[in-house]
Order: sequence, then C-alpha cells, then structure tokens
Amino acid sequence: MDAVDAVDAVDGAGGRPAPQDVRTITCVGAGVIGGGWVAYFLARGYRVVAWDPADTAEARLRHLVDRAWPALTELGLSDGASADNLTVERDLATACADTHFVQESAPEDLELKRTLLADIDAVTPVDVVISSSTSGYGMSEMQTKCAHPERTVVGHPFNPPYLIPLVEVVGGTATSAETVAWTSEFFRHAGKSVITMEREVPGFIANRLQEALWREALHMVAAGEATVEQIDLSITDGPGLRWPIHGPMMTFHLAGGQGGMAHMLDHFGPSLLSPWTRLVAAELTPELRDAVVEGCEREADGRSIDDLVAERDRGVIAVLRALGRA
Repeated sequence: MDAVDAVDAVDGAGGRPAPQDVRTITCVGAGVIGGGWVAYFLARGYRVVAWDPADTAEARLRHLVDRAWPALTELGLSDGASADNLTVERDLATACADTHFVQESAPEDLELKRTLLADIDAVTPVDVVISSSTSGYGMSEMQTKCAHPERTVVGHPFNPPYLIPLVEVVGGTATSAETVAWTSEFFRHAGKSVITMEREVPGFIANRLQEALWREALHMVAAGEATVEQIDLSITDGPGLRWPIHGPMMTFHLAGGQGGMAHMLDHFGPSLLSPWTRLVAAELTPELRDAVVEGCEREADGRSIDDLVAERDRGVIAVLRALGRA
C-alpha cells in the first residue's frame, strides 16, 4: 500500500497516527544516510521535511536526491511521489512541528546524539516516534536526556537507505514496547524489510557480522596475505553470490548436503578450532591505512564516487529484480 493511501485508523497511543496514516516525515541530518532516507521516503510518496545545521546541507541533499531518483524511478515510484515534496528547514522546531515521524541521522558521536535527541524530543509533538539511524550506539545510551524517552527507538538502516531494504529496530530500556511495535510496522508499511530485535546488542546484528569480515580483511592486508582487490573478488565472485538468496546460516545448512546443518557441524565442527580467522581488531597503522586506501583507488581505476554509486545502484537493482524482490 502506498503512503498516500488513506486509512482511518489511530493506534492506542493517544494521538499517534497508525503506521499507515503517516504522511509527513522529518529527517534530521542530511548527510549520506539522512539524505538516503530523504530520497527513499520521497519515492514512497511521503512529504519530507529535512533539517541539517550545515550551510551547504540543502545543496548536498538535493544533489543526492537527484542522483538517487533515476534508480528509484526504475524500481517504481509510489503514487504521489515527487522530489518536489521535499522542504528544507533551517529551524529544528519548525521542521518537527507538524511531523508524523522523525528519523535522526546525525554523526556517530554519543554526546551529540544525546543532545540532539533531547532537542528533537522537546520540539516534536509528544505522540510522534523519534527513530535514530545510529549504526552502533544503543538507544539506552542515547535517550538519557530525553523528557519522553519512551517514544525513542533505533531504526538502523544500511547504505544506501533508498535501495537496501533492511532496517533493524530495537528500543532502549526506557522505550515502550508499543513504540517498538509501531516503528516496525511503520517501516514495513513503508516498504522496508524489518528485523525487530528482542534486546540491545552493540552494533546490532548485521554490523557485527560485517565487522568480523572487515577485521579479518584488515589483518590479511596488514600481513600481506591478500590484496584489497583479492578480498573484494573473493566475496563478489564467491560467497557473496549466494548470500542474496540464502544468508550465511542457510548456506552452511546446504553445505551439509542431505544431512543439512547437523551433518555440516558434525563434519566440519573441528575446523572451528583452526586458525581461519582473527576476531581481534587489527592495529590501524598508517601503513595499513595507506595500503587499504591505495588498494581502493586502484580498484576504482579512475571512476568517481558518482560513477561508483551509479554502478552500485544498477547492480543492486539487478540483484533485487533477479530475486523477485523488486
């Protein structure tokens, strides 16, 4: 159902609209993640109000939306979707005054998050859910200065939010269960794939898995065991081709043949003691940093960031379509 479809329903939280009744969304922070959210919500037919303190924020945001719009158009726009439905406000209170939902996407600085969420809380109608795009902090850490922490929740997206479907939703110790349920339902209605986490864990689920691979990759580069290009190729032409269909757990389940995961664990379990990975962070020395940066530049081979974004977007669309998900 498109965001513009009218449904006469209000949930049990006072004046909070039902998830399908949300019409106006405020995006606080207009960087790569916040701007990606803006583009996504516009494409789903919402009215979007954006706020960012940077003087250049509006120009950067509109550039990002323009760059994302062809991909979103190819995927299919909702009724009423238009980049013209974007308003950029310089005043936070004005940006939040008439909103139905807030998505905060400020930089990953804990004190900044705490202060900003409290500021949003102070100027946003009390029934409106405030969601954070944080990639690592728990809401329990961030909601400490809010007068109404029960309506604050994590809605962790993946870059770019306008293409990658997953959102991880989890509340803090002061978040109400109703807020978590409402937020999960809202994101599903907005077209996202949602994991509703039962408890907080640093880095959530997907980032912890990504981090394990990332740390091992840095170790291999630092030790001269693999190049940046070899590491990327090992995923794009290897297990990465399987993961869009079956995640790592189901992939290992199939590795057990007819015996499934049980056979796989019985047969390969001892290999867990083998030194196949190092789950300790590599020291990010200047040499390691330079090796990774230079490797990425070699792999880019003259392509600009915009070129790489367009290439990535085309590839993600092709995968989504091939899997029948778009």
